[in-house]
Amino acid sequence: AMSKSAVKISSDLLSNPLCEQEPSFLEMVTAFDTAMKRMDSFNQEKISIIQAIIISGNILFSSVFPSLNMAVKRREQTLQDYKRLQSKVEKYEEKERTGPVLAKLHQ
Repeated sequence: AMSKSAVKISSDLLSNPLCEQEPSFLEMVTAFDTAMKRMDSFNQEKISIIQAIIISGNILFSSVFPSLNMAVKRREQTLQDYKRLQSKVEKYEEKERTGPVLAKLHQ
């Protein structure tokens, strides 16, 4: 937006009536206008390159993130299973130590 504003300012200066009266002013404003247009085209190239890099990076990592999410889900499921089994172990440890209770505790 800033480079677009600079191009607009330079074109407005170029259309100023003072440019018709002063050839040296016209020369300076023309040079300024040329520089601003170059800067704008350079910025547009930079923007397109940056966008291409970001998009290609997102495509590259989009294949990684689903497997990462699946790994997190598997970990959460395993953690829930562990907590469930841990509570069973604690329950059997509190009971009287008989044959069936010891067998289940061993399992």
